[in-house]
Amino acid sequence: MKKLKKHNHTKVALFAGATAFMAFTPQVRAQSTDDVLINKLEQKGILTVDEAKEIREESAAEQTNLVNNALMATKFKMAASIKNMQFYGDLRLRYEYRGVDNIPANIALGGPSTFYRERMRYALRFGIRGDLYDNFNYGIRLETSTNPRSPWATFGNNTTSGSVAPSDKAQSGIGIGQAYIGWHPASWFEVTAGRMPMPLYTTPMVWSSNLNPEGAFEKFKYTIGDVDLFADFAQFDYQDPSSVMQFPSSDTFLLAWQAGANVRLGKDMSFKVAPMLYTYAGVGAGGGLNSTFVGQGLVGQNVGVPGGANVTLYNEEGINNLLILEIPAEFEFKIWKTPVGTLQARLFGDFAYNFQGADRASGAYKTNPGAFPGLSGPETGQNKAYQIGFGVGSDGPVYGPTQGLVYGSTSKKNTWEARVYWQHIEQYALDVNLLDGDFFEGRANLQGVYSAFAYSFTDAIIGTVRYGYANPIKSNLGTGGNNLDIPGINPVNNYNVFQADLTWRF
Repeated sequence: MKKLKKHNHTKVALFAGATAFMAFTPQVRAQSTDDVLINKLEQKGILTVDEAKEIREESAAEQTNLVNNALMATKFKMAASIKNMQFYGDLRLRYEYRGVDNIPANIALGGPSTFYRERMRYALRFGIRGDLYDNFNYGIRLETSTNPRSPWATFGNNTTSGSVAPSDKAQSGIGIGQAYIGWHPASWFEVTAGRMPMPLYTTPMVWSSNLNPEGAFEKFKYTIGDVDLFADFAQFDYQDPSSVMQFPSSDTFLLAWQAGANVRLGKDMSFKVAPMLYTYAGVGAGGGLNSTFVGQGLVGQNVGVPGGANVTLYNEEGINNLLILEIPAEFEFKIWKTPVGTLQARLFGDFAYNFQGADRASGAYKTNPGAFPGLSGPETGQNKAYQIGFGVGSDGPVYGPTQGLVYGSTSKKNTWEARVYWQHIEQYALDVNLLDGDFFEGRANLQGVYSAFAYSFTDAIIGTVRYGYANPIKSNLGTGGNNLDIPGINPVNNYNVFQADLTWRF
């Protein structure tokens, strides 16, 4: 503990003469260095979760005092309520290819059987976060694009009506990605309200990593020896149909209950599992949510009807009959004596089961029997989803379902990560509005492989390549769901996606 504090004080002395503008950059770098050290000590079991948190808070307070002292010479001052502040974000550039083959409706109408898109894209996210006094914390993040499942904008995308000018800026708006306040009055309890980073332990199989839920969240945690126990409760406002005035409120809420444990098996291994149950309440009259999910598109008698149409007969958004048990888990361990040094490996996965899947299937068939060619009744049993994968990378960075170099949440010069997983989502298993749109197109009744490799060229620059391939699970069903990247195509067959990213973290 004393060594860590001495380490932080040394950094303060090094930065004491910085100017007001230059103070921000050293603060972020120093904090990042300390976080890496603290994370390693925590992973090895030298520090408990509470001790690591206390040291992080002390380090952040010292860095904030440095900034305040440097800013004294200027007219800029932080509010008295702000204990510390961190400026952070990332800028990402991407080349992307998405393709679909064997489109039934186009073939039937004499059109091309292949659809593909090649795009150069960019995404910017920047924000501030930190602690307030009296055990409160805060966060605000802005990002490009108003699409909840994607912050990406496309080069040369001319969307202004009547405009033929290059470099159209209509898609280059800024949206509020996060805006939240947290309270942690005790080491074993915390609560967050607002539009927040995903607080639940889950995977992109169920929740897109770009979705920031809105509402309230409570966490209880307790450590017994080498076991960290936690219980999470979430009340997320899913949709507010403001055009409809009702009493009581017609808002739709997603409610989640999760309990889990992180078990440290010595200094080099750990196991984490966290079953979660979630469902919906107060389904109001907004969009297609209150209509029965069908999930069918341009198949059979639907030829000529826009795929993904949000109408009762072809609804792609309905959240009826969803009571889902999800069980994400991971096993981390070190690999020793490799030619490139110590490596950290992960076996991870997720399993989900919709207890009301049979009712969801029955409702879809009864709504539009003609949309299910060759079936004399509902295709029941399509109520499961699972993911299983393996990851390996440099020792040190924090890894997780949406953490690591592959997701750009960490970077350190010459570190790398590779991961691959198989994913299987049946038609009536999950809420298609939450699914990851980057891979597998935010669709159900789809299975395939995801692979990615990332390398950190510097402490701030990451290069990443990803590839995915998927096909329908049941050929007599559509691929339920609606995504703007490949709109109007259902079912999605022979789906390919390739992405090459260059990320600057700051």
